Amino acid sequence: MKTRDRDVPGKENERWDIMKENGKDEAAFNSHSRSVPKNYQHNLALTFAVKEINGNPNILPNITLGFHILNSDFNTRMTSKAILSLLSSQHKFVPNFKYGTQSNLVAVIGGLSSETTAHIANTLTIYKIPQLTYGSFNPVQGNKVLLSSMHQMVPNEAIQYMGVIRLFHHFRWTWTVLFAADDDKGDRFMQIMVPMLSENGICFNFTVRLPQQTYFDDMLDVILSQHRNFNVYTQSKANICFVYGENASMFSLRLLLFLGPFISFPPLHKVWVITCHWDFGSLSVQRAWDIETFHGALSLAVHSNQPPGFQTFLQSIGPSWAKRDGFIKNFWEQAFSCSLRNPSIHGDSNRTCSGEEKLYSIPAIMFEMSMTGHSYNVYNAVYAVAHALHSFHMFRSRHRTREDVRRPEFYNVQPWQLHHFLRSIMFNNSAGDTVCFDENGELKVGFDVTNWVTFPNGSFARVQVGKLDPQAPQGSELTINDGLITWHRTFNQVVPLSICNEHCHPGYSRKKKEGQAFCCYDCAPCPEGTVSQDEDMDACIKCPQDQYANNHQIQCIPKVLSFLSYTEILGITLTMLAVTLAVITAVVLGIFIKHQETPIVKANNRSLTYILLISLLLCFLCSLLFIGKPLQVTCLLRQTTFGIVFSVALSSVLAKTIIVVLAFMATKPGSMIRKWTGQRMASSLVLFCSFIQAGICFLWLCTSPPFPDRDMHYVTGEILLQCNEGSAAMFYCVLGYLGFLATVSFIVAFLARKLPNSFNEAKFITFSMLVFCSVWLSFVPTHLSTKGKSMVAVEVFSILASSAGLLGCIFSPKCYIIIMRPELNNRDQLIRRKK
Repeated sequence: MKTRDRDVPGKENERWDIMKENGKDEAAFNSHSRSVPKNYQHNLALTFAVKEINGNPNILPNITLGFHILNSDFNTRMTSKAILSLLSSQHKFVPNFKYGTQSNLVAVIGGLSSETTAHIANTLTIYKIPQLTYGSFNPVQGNKVLLSSMHQMVPNEAIQYMGVIRLFHHFRWTWTVLFAADDDKGDRFMQIMVPMLSENGICFNFTVRLPQQTYFDDMLDVILSQHRNFNVYTQSKANICFVYGENASMFSLRLLLFLGPFISFPPLHKVWVITCHWDFGSLSVQRAWDIETFHGALSLAVHSNQPPGFQTFLQSIGPSWAKRDGFIKNFWEQAFSCSLRNPSIHGDSNRTCSGEEKLYSIPAIMFEMSMTGHSYNVYNAVYAVAHALHSFHMFRSRHRTREDVRRPEFYNVQPWQLHHFLRSIMFNNSAGDTVCFDENGELKVGFDVTNWVTFPNGSFARVQVGKLDPQAPQGSELTINDGLITWHRTFNQVVPLSICNEHCHPGYSRKKKEGQAFCCYDCAPCPEGTVSQDEDMDACIKCPQDQYANNHQIQCIPKVLSFLSYTEILGITLTMLAVTLAVITAVVLGIFIKHQETPIVKANNRSLTYILLISLLLCFLCSLLFIGKPLQVTCLLRQTTFGIVFSVALSSVLAKTIIVVLAFMATKPGSMIRKWTGQRMASSLVLFCSFIQAGICFLWLCTSPPFPDRDMHYVTGEILLQCNEGSAAMFYCVLGYLGFLATVSFIVAFLARKLPNSFNEAKFITFSMLVFCSVWLSFVPTHLSTKGKSMVAVEVFSILASSAGLLGCIFSPKCYIIIMRPELNNRDQLIRRKK
């Protein structure tokens, strides 16, 4: 960019010195056929921006911007020659310029490709001349010195890679084909992108390296070598082709697709995901090439907007619009396939350009009336330089010395002085977008997600379906409207699938296939107790302890608390049974108290009978402690109360049995046993036996007391609320002691069963102990094999059954005599029966 002092603002004072790099695609055609007509818009965007600035009195008053456009031809030698000629010579052609003045080079805009940008930077860095790149540039290529004079009008390429990952995740694509240029750029892309894809769960089926050969014979060799692979491409389950390449490599891809049908290549109907390097630019010979393959393609395009007046400006363009425009003639002939001079050399020999052709009639693949992303970057670059110069002008105005007043303001401006002002500028352009650079000299801007809709006439439409904002929170950078996307016709407007195999549905997890990419997997059912709630989960998740997996293993369901409750049928039944037996026991006790003076009550130790009945009553009632939600208090009282009360009952039975035996032994004259048959002996025996059990229970409570516990795993879907005995050894000591008392009672009663019936309870005690032992011997294995409410119900039933056995076997005959046969309940009858 060059500057000139402007004495009178206006168009007549504009200076048009050309200074922008202009690229052409490199191919094996003549100098005209290898140009890309679409890229001419970059020149027009530069011209339009300079025209706006020079006509705007609010920017650089009395200063005229001029520019040169130099052709790099995408060639290292031509690029170096153009830059050196710019630095070493002066171009004197200045339309409408009447005064001889000095022009100053202040900035360079270029280039379109990474190589061109790097070659320009190698020279400009020496002179510290600001360089504003409007095309792709990979920072890996440069170093700090190379980047020191560079300002990039495009976002960092790493943002684009991140955007592609987000795009793949959005559509759940995990299986793709990678197309990359077969050069250093392609190698760097593969080194960066392949690990990034793997880290984000995306695999590539295979890679295709696009050659850079530019001659037809070389290209034909490449195409023929791809014949075998092309069938693999078409049959692959990967419906996504991710393409990284600039115009030269994209030309190779389009040539491959164009010549495919002629050599029996099947159609390649895929979704093409394309980076911003290619803007659907075509050489003139590609005008007739079908672009239907790219219908529905998605690309991350450089953000663009439409400055007001640009399309009106384009409508004024013609072959003679600027006499010294060295590119308009070639562009016009290539765009309209006609000749401005000699029809036999250029275009159709029967057609001559009229000069009245309209740009809007050209297919969009050759030229677009709307400003493209790269043109928009050029437009913003011109304004960035203008605003930097304006800031410099304002700064110098405030610090000018008396000597400086005599000289033009920009006479001594040095290009390196603009770097500070370029880094700090921030302005809104005419399209309403904010333009500013970050600390790395890169434009703070994102990408537009563009959907390409092609038409049979070779034209296409850009549909912006989303955007990529690198400033957004992580994970929310990409926003996309699925409803605006037009997919390739083969997908019937359904989002394409691009996966190695079908998704694993909820309830299954992925299992890697040996020897294949990690995206290829089998689906294995989740193990018991685990779930997978989403598709394609790497592993099933174990449910929390208080939850369990449903039948389909897709959801964890809260477990139900399970305990023997008073509200369920089993709990109600046992409760009613316990209360009924307790009432019966109380009735029996009442009967015995009422008839306490009768011979049958007095004959069998009345005090022991009362103790036995009361202990049986408590046995029935203590079973209620086992019903209901286990609490700390109930857990402490359950087994200990049951053990002590049952010990009292069995001690009473044992005492009654021993007293009966001693009583008959004491009938012999002069027997010393008579003194052991009294009440004191019976009470002492009950207390002694019960005290031993109480001691065991006390030791149990002091060492390992029972406590409320939860069993999460025994029953699927239930949390068993139960009392943990604390010490199983102490629990079985309590039961063992009860068994010991029952066994001794059974033996003594069995030995005394043949004593006279009138005074003898031994036979009934024998049956009761037999029932008692049978019940509790059955209880032990059942207790060991069950848990939860079933185990509690078994224990409650055992308590009720053994207590009812004692009550029924011992007291039912006596109650029968007392109530039904009172005539037998007298001393004479008992003596007579004895005789």
